[in-house]
Amino acid sequence: MYQLAAPVSTEIEIKKSRFIGQLYPVSSRTEARAKLAELRVQHPNAVHICWVLICEGESGLDDDGEPSGTAARPMYNVLVHKELMNVLAVVVRYWGGIKLGAGGLARAYSQAISDASKLAELVAVEVMCLRSFTVQFSDESHLRRLCEQFAVTVQAVDYAELVTLHLQIKLSQAALFEQAAFDALRGALKNVTELP
Repeated sequence: MYQLAAPVSTEIEIKKSRFIGQLYPVSSRTEARAKLAELRVQHPNAVHICWVLICEGESGLDDDGEPSGTAARPMYNVLVHKELMNVLAVVVRYWGGIKLGAGGLARAYSQAISDASKLAELVAVEVMCLRSFTVQFSDESHLRRLCEQFAVTVQAVDYAELVTLHLQIKLSQAALFEQAAFDALRGALKNVTELP
């Protein structure tokens, strides 16, 4: 997976219609909404401002009045193909007076985002996951030391009859960490749960 180092923009013209393809690094839907509001002010005469947001747990898309499936879906497909995340893709369209048809629209919107992605500097992203491990009180310190060795972040701790540590782990290391914890604690892990 990759994310953008900085925003990028490109413009194409197809049958007198202008398509301004833009990619923005974002970390939340709130940030994306603010950017969209800003773009609507910057482009008051645009006929469509179509967008796709791919962000952890907060994705969305909008054809903004274009026929369903002709704008946002093709844009989304480009982002998925490029393995982009934490990104807001926007295409601002100024209509040139000539209809493009469904196929023409889909090609134009996907090309605008594809061209912008070719200009982007991409940074590899390590996908994280959440895991919860329940241990005896006497094993908590062992598990915490193992977390330090693997650079695992302890998100929260619940104390009850047993101790449950909620951890954020690199997805690529999750299985290795779980096996190391199982081995270090001689199988004394309980209720190992995987969260999205």
